[in-house]
Amino acid sequence: MPLTPQDGDGRQGRRGTDGDRRRRRRRIVRWSASILVLAMAGTATAGYLYYEHLNGNIKKENLNNAADDKDRATATKANAAGQTPLNILLIGSDARNTAENVKLGGAKDIGTAARADVQMLLHVSADRTNMSVVSMPRDTLVSIPKCTDPDTGKVYAATTDTMTNASLERGGPGCTVATWEKLTDIHIDHFMMVDFSGVVSMADAIGGVPVCVDADIYSHTSSGHGSGLKLKKGTTSVKGKQALQWLRTRYGFEDGSDIARTKAQHMYMNSMVRQLRSNATLSNPDKLLGLAETATKALTVDTGLGSVTRLYDLSKELKKVPTSRITMTTMPYVYSSDGNRVLPKPTDAAKLWRLVREDIALDGKDKKKTTATKVTDKAAADDKIAVQVQNGTRSSTESAVTGRAAAVTALLAGKGFTKAAADSSALLSEDQTVVRYPSADLAGDAQRVAKALGIPTDQVKKSTSVDGVTLVVGADWRSGTEYTADDDDTTPASANALNASDTTACMHVDPDYTW
Repeated sequence: MPLTPQDGDGRQGRRGTDGDRRRRRRRIVRWSASILVLAMAGTATAGYLYYEHLNGNIKKENLNNAADDKDRATATKANAAGQTPLNILLIGSDARNTAENVKLGGAKDIGTAARADVQMLLHVSADRTNMSVVSMPRDTLVSIPKCTDPDTGKVYAATTDTMTNASLERGGPGCTVATWEKLTDIHIDHFMMVDFSGVVSMADAIGGVPVCVDADIYSHTSSGHGSGLKLKKGTTSVKGKQALQWLRTRYGFEDGSDIARTKAQHMYMNSMVRQLRSNATLSNPDKLLGLAETATKALTVDTGLGSVTRLYDLSKELKKVPTSRITMTTMPYVYSSDGNRVLPKPTDAAKLWRLVREDIALDGKDKKKTTATKVTDKAAADDKIAVQVQNGTRSSTESAVTGRAAAVTALLAGKGFTKAAADSSALLSEDQTVVRYPSADLAGDAQRVAKALGIPTDQVKKSTSVDGVTLVVGADWRSGTEYTADDDDTTPASANALNASDTTACMHVDPDYTW
């Protein structure tokens, strides 16, 4: 909450003395500007800016530019304690909209359409005990929904098999948010976006971020490709342009892929988290005010974060998460048929999205959670239970299995549920098979259907989106007559989890790029 200024006649405001206000001002500036720095570098935080004049620096855009409501993910519901998780999409733009960004990005002309080359979904648990970050490689092929440019009103038609970084040029950051929601079915609450110059200025203001390579590296080819990063083996504190080079390096890290670049970005973000939380020099108010001035000029947020109070409140929530409970991951992937692009890995990617949706910590330190509803309603006889069966086997990488609803309906009928009926009116996308029911008087019937098929009770959910007991056959049950529940809540190994407290992480250098 902002401080009350002095009254016009010079008397003190009602909230305290000059000393009280100065102490509060210093306290807010110290930690909130530090958090803002972290967010600007594409990490796991956001920040509050105390001075009102800084608000004018912050650019604001719509949260979601999807032209069709069907592409929006359902808002996350509160847990039993009334708490809700936070999902924030962090976007690194490659915009060449200024002379400085053109120079830093290696382009020739101002005006090249911006792309979302860094995309990280930051998930803060409902109880604020842990934080998970999922990166999507920029060359992931996805379906981008129909989006509307908020500035021009231009409508971009939906596309398929399109690189995810193109979403930014098809309606701004709101279209990137819409793309993530369509792919993951995770409701995103906010976004924060920063450009090249913002990364450079943040690294300068912090005073450097320690990074490690296992050999001397020079990211440069004879044809001019590479970020230009040149470091000696071991740990180096990078800042300014060198920090940007680290974040953009592909040639020279591991296999030279965008996946390796994502791994390097995770190491940088984790190191920055540790640096910010331990760096005593950031307690200098003058340095932080200069940092805040620089940061806000590069920051773009959704309109829901476009006020001092909201940014401050958000930063307080993020500050609650300890470093040891921050986990960086990459979306599990497979290479496309031509080997030049990547796709979400079937099963593993779907599982990772489910863990985030269900607010399950990716560090494996959560107690087993359950969302099952206690049922007191007695089920009707099997042959009296009306069940609507829908096909939800379509996924981000696979088309729906034809006739799957009819096949499972026949399976139910064979078990005595003679009033089961297939609904072929729509092909849905559901990562996990689920039984839904609209009201408490049908809860027992829904549980009985689930039990007959071997579906866990925590996959039986009350929902106002259905009129009766409805079984949606998910992408986890594409064939067969036996349902095998995925009750393992461990993060897939293919997500390459990295904890923020790990100080031993070091990038492997391709021997062809040593000096």
